[in-house]
Amino acid sequence: MESALDWHQAKALLEWYVELGVTDAVAEAPINRYDLPAEAPQQLARPKQAATAPDTPQPDRPKFDWVAEARSRAAKAEGLTALAETMQAFDGAEIKKGGRNFVFADGNPQARVMVIGEGPGEEEDNAGLPFVGRAGHLLDAMFAAIDLSRTAPDAASALYITNVVPWRPPGNRQPTPEETEMFRPFLMRHIALANPDIVVPMGNAACLALLGRQGITRIRGQWSTVEDRPALPMYHPSYLLRTPAAKREAWADLLAIRSHLKDTQP
Repeated sequence: MESALDWHQAKALLEWYVELGVTDAVAEAPINRYDLPAEAPQQLARPKQAATAPDTPQPDRPKFDWVAEARSRAAKAEGLTALAETMQAFDGAEIKKGGRNFVFADGNPQARVMVIGEGPGEEEDNAGLPFVGRAGHLLDAMFAAIDLSRTAPDAASALYITNVVPWRPPGNRQPTPEETEMFRPFLMRHIALANPDIVVPMGNAACLALLGRQGITRIRGQWSTVEDRPALPMYHPSYLLRTPAAKREAWADLLAIRSHLKDTQP
C-alpha cells in the first residue's frame, strides 16, 4: 500500500500538473474522455423563465405614488388625534427611518394663531415636541410680547405650533421638495382641522409648502392666504439668532398679527 504524499511531494506534483496545463479540477476521479459515447448529449430544455433573452427590456413597474397616498390618508382623518396616528404610520418618506421621535404639534389646538416651522431639530427630535431648543425659546419670547403662549389654556391667548415634516431630517437640513410635497396633504389637513384665524409660516421651507414660494427676506410681512385664511410669513427664529438685526422686522410682523387679532375678535 502506497503511503500518502507529504506536503512537499504534493506541492511538487501540483507544480508538475500546472506545467502540463492541468489547472482545473473538475472531479475527484479522472475521466477518460475516449470512453464517452460518440453522440453528444442532448441539450436540456431551458426553464420557462429563461425563454426571454437577458437583453430583452422588461416593462418597468409603476412607481408607487406616495403623494397620492398621503392625500387619501389625510382626507380620511376626522380629527387631530386620527391625523397624528395616520402620519405616524405613514412610511412614504425616508426621513422617518432616521428620526428618533414623531413630532406632531404643541400648544392649544383651539388657538387663533397657528405657527408652522420646517421640521424638528436634534432637541425637538429628542423631546418629541416642536420648537424646544434655542429657537423655540426665542419663539416663545416673541409671541409672549404680544400676549400669546403655547401654554395658555384659553384660545384667545393661546398658540398652536407644528412643522412641515414630523420627522427630523438628517443633519438638521431643510426638508427636500419631495419630502415637502409628500407631507403637504397632512399639513393642509392639519390646518383645516385646527381651524386657526391666522397661519404663520416661519422660514423658507414653510413658505414653500404653504405658499409655493421662497425668499423669506422678500415675502415676510406680506399677507397672503392659506386654506382661505390669512397667512403672514415671518423669519424663522433660527435666522433671527444668526441675524439679530432682523428682529426689528420680526417685531413689526408680530405687531401686524396682534392688530389683525384685535380687528377680527370673535
